Amino acid sequence: MRDTPSIRPLVPTLVLCTIAVGCGADAAPTTTDATTTTTAVAPRRPPTPPALCRADRPRALGRITDPQLDELSGLVHGRRDRRVLFALEDSGAPPVITAVRPDGTVLGRTTVAGATATDWEDIAAGPGPDGQAALFAGDIGDNRATRAAVQIYRLPEPAAATTSTVAAARLDLRYPDGAHDAEALLADPVRRELVIVTKGLPRGRAYTVASTVPHGTTTTLRRGPAVPLGVVTAGDVSADGRLVALRSYATLAIWRRRGREPVARTLGRAPACVAPADLSAEGKGEALALSRDGRSAITVPEGPGAVLRRYG
Repeated sequence: MRDTPSIRPLVPTLVLCTIAVGCGADAAPTTTDATTTTTAVAPRRPPTPPALCRADRPRALGRITDPQLDELSGLVHGRRDRRVLFALEDSGAPPVITAVRPDGTVLGRTTVAGATATDWEDIAAGPGPDGQAALFAGDIGDNRATRAAVQIYRLPEPAAATTSTVAAARLDLRYPDGAHDAEALLADPVRRELVIVTKGLPRGRAYTVASTVPHGTTTTLRRGPAVPLGVVTAGDVSADGRLVALRSYATLAIWRRRGREPVARTLGRAPACVAPADLSAEGKGEALALSRDGRSAITVPEGPGAVLRRYG
């Protein structure tokens, strides 16, 4: 009689086929000697520090020889012409914005009609409500922290080589937590916001308001984060909105913005770097103007015959 093969040896195979969801061509292999392939992941490189992080020694560009400009406290690059700087004087001077070249040559003056100059401290540039280039003069100084409100004057960016009188929108601003002394005003071209940074110790604080608020209104500023820099005397945002800088009498700090985040949030983090330059060597400095791409900055101290210097 012919031997009939037993079906018992097939049972393990059937079990394996069931686990593998079928025994066709797509079935999972039953061998146990397969090797596992891994893909190496390259380590993530930290972002390249901004160019200003390497700024150590400045280059002298020229000297302010106009006797009317002996206490400059605000400086910003024009948006219509990057070769022009707009400057303003500290308290006690009339409400005038002066256009100068980086070598110190005075080009023209714009009187802000109807404005007072209680304590003008900084000037910023950015888009106005109509999207056109505008200047923002910050009457934000308050050494004794007693002012019920501070003012920012918004006006179309004037032609540099003219002497004129221009009407401006007056923005009356109140702090939500009492009066503060401040010397830094920044205009964010991305989110259309103005940022005031107080001159506190050991840290300042950022307060914000829309740059488009209507003329003649009193607006309460939004309280932002503490800023890890004390005695802030000036600040600026690059025209492309990517870099933010603040200065004190001795220090230049630079932040790299993350996308379209609010500038106040940017300033609430540790800066990308503190430049090795010692700004105290230039004298009492309360002015800072970033270049369009933020790769360099121009400063000027107070006092007659002040020297304009470029870092980076």
